[in-house]
Amino acid sequence: MDSGFWSAWWWPTLTAALGFVYVGLLVKQWYERRKPHQLAWAVGFLFYAVAAVMEAVSEYTGTWNPTVYRFYIVMAASMVGFLGLGTLYLITKKRTLPNLYLGFVIFCLGIFLGGVFKTQLITENLVAGITVGGTALGSGSSFPRLMSLPFNISGSLLLIGGSAWSIIKFLPKKEFRYRVWANVLIIIGTLIIAGAGSMARAGNTVGLYPGEMVASAILLWGFLLAGTLQKGTDAVKTRIAKDRSSS
Repeated sequence: MDSGFWSAWWWPTLTAALGFVYVGLLVKQWYERRKPHQLAWAVGFLFYAVAAVMEAVSEYTGTWNPTVYRFYIVMAASMVGFLGLGTLYLITKKRTLPNLYLGFVIFCLGIFLGGVFKTQLITENLVAGITVGGTALGSGSSFPRLMSLPFNISGSLLLIGGSAWSIIKFLPKKEFRYRVWANVLIIIGTLIIAGAGSMARAGNTVGLYPGEMVASAILLWGFLLAGTLQKGTDAVKTRIAKDRSSS
Protein backbone atom coordinates (compact mmCIF):
# COMPACT_ATOMS: atom_id res chain seq x y z
CA MET A 1 0.00 0.00 0.00
CA ASP A 2 1.17 3.56 -0.71
CA SER A 3 2.05 6.17 1.87
CA GLY A 4 -1.36 7.78 1.39
CA PHE A 5 -2.98 4.83 3.13
CA TRP A 6 -0.61 5.05 6.11
CA SER A 7 -1.16 8.79 6.43
CA ALA A 8 -4.97 8.65 6.15
CA TRP A 9 -6.88 10.89 8.56
CA TRP A 10 -8.71 8.02 10.21
CA TRP A 11 -5.52 6.61 11.80
CA PRO A 12 -5.07 9.60 14.13
CA THR A 13 -8.86 9.81 14.56
CA LEU A 14 -8.85 6.31 16.05
CA THR A 15 -5.86 7.25 18.19
CA ALA A 16 -7.69 10.31 19.49
CA ALA A 17 -10.81 8.28 20.31
CA LEU A 18 -8.80 5.76 22.34
CA GLY A 19 -6.92 8.58 24.04
CA PHE A 20 -10.07 10.43 25.12
CA VAL A 21 -11.56 7.18 26.47
CA TYR A 22 -8.55 6.72 28.68
CA VAL A 23 -8.55 10.36 29.77
CA GLY A 24 -12.15 9.92 30.92
CA LEU A 25 -11.31 6.76 32.85
CA LEU A 26 -8.30 8.40 34.51
CA VAL A 27 -10.21 11.53 35.48
CA LYS A 28 -12.91 9.32 37.00
CA GLN A 29 -10.27 7.38 38.97
CA TRP A 30 -8.61 10.59 40.13
CA TYR A 31 -11.95 12.05 41.24
CA GLU A 32 -12.62 8.92 43.30
CA ARG A 33 -9.12 8.34 44.76
CA ARG A 34 -7.19 11.62 44.25
CA LYS A 35 -3.90 9.90 43.40
CA PRO A 36 -1.28 12.09 41.64
CA HIS A 37 -0.27 9.37 39.17
CA GLN A 38 -3.81 9.28 37.78
CA LEU A 39 -3.80 13.04 37.19
CA ALA A 40 -0.36 12.96 35.54
CA TRP A 41 -1.42 10.13 33.23
CA ALA A 42 -4.64 12.00 32.41
CA VAL A 43 -2.62 15.06 31.32
CA GLY A 44 -0.29 12.89 29.23
CA PHE A 45 -3.10 11.11 27.43
CA LEU A 46 -4.99 14.38 26.97
CA PHE A 47 -1.94 15.80 25.17
CA TYR A 48 -1.76 12.58 23.15
CA ALA A 49 -5.44 12.70 22.15
CA VAL A 50 -5.50 16.42 21.29
CA ALA A 51 -2.32 16.07 19.20
CA ALA A 52 -3.95 13.18 17.34
CA VAL A 53 -7.00 15.36 16.61
CA MET A 54 -4.68 17.98 15.13
CA GLU A 55 -3.05 15.30 12.95
CA ALA A 56 -6.45 14.09 11.75
CA VAL A 57 -7.61 17.61 10.88
CA SER A 58 -4.41 18.36 9.00
CA GLU A 59 -4.76 15.18 6.95
CA TYR A 60 -8.46 15.71 6.29
CA THR A 61 -8.07 19.35 5.22
CA GLY A 62 -4.65 19.00 3.61
CA THR A 63 -3.30 22.01 5.51
CA TRP A 64 -1.48 22.89 8.72
CA ASN A 65 -2.36 26.10 10.54
CA PRO A 66 1.02 27.41 11.80
CA THR A 67 -0.26 28.20 15.30
CA VAL A 68 -1.96 24.81 15.62
CA TYR A 69 1.23 23.15 14.41
CA ARG A 70 3.30 24.86 17.11
CA PHE A 71 0.97 23.60 19.85
CA TYR A 72 0.88 20.17 18.19
CA ILE A 73 4.66 19.74 18.25
CA VAL A 74 4.88 20.67 21.93
CA MET A 75 1.99 18.43 23.02
CA ALA A 76 3.07 15.44 20.94
CA ALA A 77 6.63 15.59 22.27
CA SER A 78 5.91 16.31 25.94
CA MET A 79 3.12 13.80 26.58
CA VAL A 80 5.62 10.97 27.25
CA GLY A 81 7.11 13.06 30.04
CA PHE A 82 3.76 13.23 31.82
CA LEU A 83 3.18 9.50 31.37
CA GLY A 84 6.60 8.85 32.89
CA LEU A 85 5.76 11.27 35.71
CA GLY A 86 2.63 9.27 36.50
CA THR A 87 4.65 6.06 36.68
CA LEU A 88 7.17 7.72 39.01
CA TYR A 89 4.37 8.87 41.35
CA LEU A 90 2.96 5.33 41.30
CA ILE A 91 6.14 3.42 42.20
CA THR A 92 7.59 5.81 44.81
CA LYS A 93 6.24 6.12 48.33
CA LYS A 94 7.62 9.61 48.93
CA ARG A 95 6.73 12.42 46.55
CA THR A 96 10.08 14.22 46.65
CA LEU A 97 11.53 12.61 43.52
CA PRO A 98 8.37 12.79 41.38
CA ASN A 99 7.81 16.40 42.47
CA LEU A 100 11.33 17.24 41.31
CA TYR A 101 10.68 15.50 38.00
CA LEU A 102 7.41 17.42 37.68
CA GLY A 103 9.39 20.63 38.03
CA PHE A 104 11.83 19.40 35.39
CA VAL A 105 8.99 18.57 32.97
CA ILE A 106 7.29 21.95 33.46
CA PHE A 107 10.62 23.77 33.07
CA CYS A 108 11.42 21.95 29.82
CA LEU A 109 7.84 22.46 28.62
CA GLY A 110 8.12 26.21 29.15
CA ILE A 111 11.43 26.44 27.28
CA PHE A 112 10.12 24.24 24.47
CA LEU A 113 6.87 26.18 24.09
CA GLY A 114 8.62 29.54 24.15
CA GLY A 115 11.22 28.39 21.64
CA VAL A 116 8.63 26.95 19.27
CA PHE A 117 6.64 30.20 19.18
CA LYS A 118 9.77 32.30 18.62
CA THR A 119 11.12 30.13 15.81
CA GLN A 120 10.37 30.97 12.20
CA LEU A 121 8.79 27.90 10.62
CA ILE A 122 10.18 26.44 7.41
CA THR A 123 7.04 26.91 5.33
CA GLU A 124 8.00 24.44 2.58
CA ASN A 125 8.13 21.72 5.23
CA LEU A 126 4.79 22.73 6.74
CA VAL A 127 2.76 20.34 4.64
CA ALA A 128 -0.21 18.27 5.68
CA GLY A 129 0.01 15.47 8.15
CA ILE A 130 2.51 12.70 8.29
CA THR A 131 5.16 14.22 6.06
CA VAL A 132 5.74 17.18 8.35
CA GLY A 133 7.12 15.58 11.54
CA GLY A 134 9.20 18.20 13.31
CA THR A 135 11.07 19.30 10.20
CA ALA A 136 9.21 22.61 9.98
CA LEU A 137 11.18 23.65 13.08
CA GLY A 138 14.56 22.85 11.53
CA SER A 139 17.07 20.02 11.87
CA GLY A 140 16.82 17.47 14.65
CA SER A 141 19.86 18.89 16.45
CA SER A 142 18.64 22.50 16.37
CA PHE A 143 16.80 24.43 19.06
CA PRO A 144 13.94 24.17 19.89
CA ARG A 145 13.41 20.82 18.18
CA LEU A 146 15.99 19.11 20.36
CA MET A 147 13.86 19.97 23.41
CA SER A 148 11.73 16.94 22.57
CA LEU A 149 14.57 14.71 23.79
CA PRO A 150 14.30 15.41 27.55
CA PHE A 151 10.64 14.34 27.48
CA ASN A 152 11.03 11.35 25.17
CA ILE A 153 14.14 9.86 26.77
CA SER A 154 13.30 10.37 30.45
CA GLY A 155 9.60 9.59 30.05
CA SER A 156 10.21 6.39 28.08
CA LEU A 157 12.83 5.21 30.58
CA LEU A 158 10.45 5.83 33.47
CA LEU A 159 7.57 4.04 31.77
CA ILE A 160 9.67 1.02 30.83
CA GLY A 161 11.66 0.98 34.08
CA GLY A 162 8.57 1.37 36.24
CA SER A 163 6.77 -1.41 34.39
CA ALA A 164 9.82 -3.69 34.68
CA TRP A 165 9.98 -2.99 38.42
CA SER A 166 6.28 -3.87 38.75
CA ILE A 167 6.81 -7.12 36.84
CA ILE A 168 9.58 -8.16 39.22
CA LYS A 169 7.47 -7.14 42.22
CA PHE A 170 4.27 -8.94 41.23
CA LEU A 171 5.60 -12.02 39.41
CA PRO A 172 5.96 -14.14 42.58
CA LYS A 173 2.44 -13.21 43.74
CA LYS A 174 -0.14 -15.39 42.05
CA GLU A 175 -3.11 -13.16 42.86
CA PHE A 176 -1.37 -10.11 41.42
CA ARG A 177 0.05 -11.77 38.31
CA TYR A 178 -2.51 -10.00 36.12
CA ARG A 179 -0.46 -6.86 36.75
CA VAL A 180 2.60 -8.58 35.28
CA TRP A 181 0.87 -9.00 31.93
CA ALA A 182 -0.52 -5.49 32.17
CA ASN A 183 2.97 -4.08 32.56
CA VAL A 184 4.26 -6.20 29.68
CA LEU A 185 1.63 -4.52 27.49
CA ILE A 186 2.63 -1.08 28.79
CA ILE A 187 6.27 -1.77 27.91
CA ILE A 188 5.30 -2.92 24.40
CA GLY A 189 3.11 0.15 23.84
CA THR A 190 5.84 2.47 25.08
CA LEU A 191 8.43 0.86 22.81
CA ILE A 192 6.13 1.26 19.80
CA ILE A 193 5.54 4.96 20.57
CA ALA A 194 9.24 5.56 21.15
CA GLY A 195 10.18 3.65 18.00
CA ALA A 196 7.67 5.43 15.79
CA GLY A 197 8.68 8.81 17.22
CA SER A 198 12.39 8.10 16.71
CA MET A 199 11.79 7.02 13.10
CA ALA A 200 9.75 10.17 12.45
CA ARG A 201 12.49 12.30 13.98
CA ALA A 202 14.98 10.65 11.62
CA GLY A 203 12.74 11.45 8.64
CA ASN A 204 10.91 8.13 8.19
CA THR A 205 7.32 9.08 9.05
CA VAL A 206 5.39 6.41 7.13
CA GLY A 207 4.63 4.32 10.20
CA LEU A 208 3.96 7.20 12.60
CA TYR A 209 0.15 7.31 12.54
CA PRO A 210 -0.44 3.51 12.59
CA GLY A 211 2.23 3.20 15.28
CA GLU A 212 0.50 5.79 17.43
CA MET A 213 -2.87 4.08 17.02
CA VAL A 214 -1.57 0.58 17.79
CA ALA A 215 0.46 1.87 20.75
CA SER A 216 -2.53 3.72 22.20
CA ALA A 217 -4.66 0.57 21.96
CA ILE A 218 -1.98 -1.57 23.65
CA LEU A 219 -1.39 1.02 26.38
CA LEU A 220 -5.12 1.32 27.04
CA TRP A 221 -5.36 -2.47 27.23
CA GLY A 222 -2.44 -2.60 29.65
CA PHE A 223 -3.73 0.13 31.94
CA LEU A 224 -7.24 -1.35 31.98
CA LEU A 225 -5.83 -4.81 32.75
CA ALA A 226 -3.74 -3.40 35.57
CA GLY A 227 -6.81 -1.85 37.15
CA THR A 228 -6.06 -1.43 40.85
CA LEU A 229 -4.43 -3.44 43.60
CA GLN A 230 -7.90 -4.08 45.04
CA LYS A 231 -8.51 -6.93 42.59
CA GLY A 232 -5.44 -8.79 43.84
CA THR A 233 -6.16 -7.91 47.46
CA ASP A 234 -9.67 -9.34 47.18
CA ALA A 235 -8.25 -12.53 45.62
CA VAL A 236 -5.81 -12.91 48.53
CA LYS A 237 -8.64 -12.46 51.06
CA THR A 238 -10.74 -15.07 49.23
CA ARG A 239 -7.85 -17.56 49.25
CA ILE A 240 -7.19 -17.01 52.95
CA ALA A 241 -10.88 -17.45 53.76
CA LYS A 242 -10.98 -20.74 51.80
CA ASP A 243 -7.86 -21.99 53.56
CA ARG A 244 -9.35 -21.23 56.96
CA SER A 245 -12.68 -22.88 56.14
CA SER A 246 -10.96 -26.05 54.92
CA SER A 247 -8.65 -26.35 57.90
